[in-house]
Amino acid sequence: MKVSIFDVAKKSGLSVVTVSRVLNGAGSVRENNRQKVLDAIKELDYRPNAAARSLASGKTGIIGLIVTTLQDSFFDAVVKELNETLALHGYFLAISISTGIGSDENHYLIQEDRVDGLILLSPMKEDNYIMELKRRGIPYVLIDNQLPENDTYSITIDNFKGGYAAASHLLELGHTSIAHICGQEMFRSTRERRAGFQQALQDRGITPFEIVSGEFEIEMGYSTARRWLQAGTLPEAVFAGDDNIALGVINALMEAGVRVPEEVAVVGYDDHYIASQLRPHLTTLRQPADKIGVAAADMLLRRLSGEMKRGSNIRIDPELIIRESTLKS
Repeated sequence: MKVSIFDVAKKSGLSVVTVSRVLNGAGSVRENNRQKVLDAIKELDYRPNAAARSLASGKTGIIGLIVTTLQDSFFDAVVKELNETLALHGYFLAISISTGIGSDENHYLIQEDRVDGLILLSPMKEDNYIMELKRRGIPYVLIDNQLPENDTYSITIDNFKGGYAAASHLLELGHTSIAHICGQEMFRSTRERRAGFQQALQDRGITPFEIVSGEFEIEMGYSTARRWLQAGTLPEAVFAGDDNIALGVINALMEAGVRVPEEVAVVGYDDHYIASQLRPHLTTLRQPADKIGVAAADMLLRRLSGEMKRGSNIRIDPELIIRESTLKS
């Protein structure tokens, strides 16, 4: 038997009007009542009738998501959270993989009112998207955007704080010869993580062993560590720009018989699935995908309902996860 909005109201102990307000993202519902409704929806596996809602509201019931890649466990986790949160409010998530609008200013998700709103996850050439979205009057939210001037409706990660935490952890362990291997310069996260790393060392009056720029790839970490090995000089510790780079560093060191963390400590970033599967398990900075996904969905729903009149930037802190790659047994 199909679950109705009346069943959700009965289960939550609240009125149908309150349930309807929660489903439509209204900000006037008290948080404890909102949570009761969401819990009831989940327990009953209630799915709002998207077709009926679309006819009644004149909207599509679809939220677009544009992402640069899905071959990234952090992105995967954010997308999963977005999908689940929006589904609870009766929206379907339509995903497109794109590196940017570029010369094609009429991206198919933005054309002809195909979506009610759009989320951009780690976008490139975001100015082009924003210009087109504003022109068409489509509400949007950015996640991990590249340009601070576009933070008006965005969820960002405090990567400066993450870089500072990584370096501070290594410094507290007594390391003074610390290298940093960055990702691509085009990414805001690269620049902010490096700045945090440099600030932590500067606060202690320490100069980095080396700062190397390249790609967020295993090969980047591997080739850099191989170069150090061939030169016969190694840092005491490495802060890698992401977990892929960290994996490459550890592979090269272990191939050469250099022990991690006894001889070289390694910190990654992102807390990808591989971080807890490596030997040694990788110390890394976790980006809380659940908080990021929920915050982005909530912001867009408030924009769609008209509850959000002014822009806002939500900045979420990463979390240092300490594992075997920095702590000696």
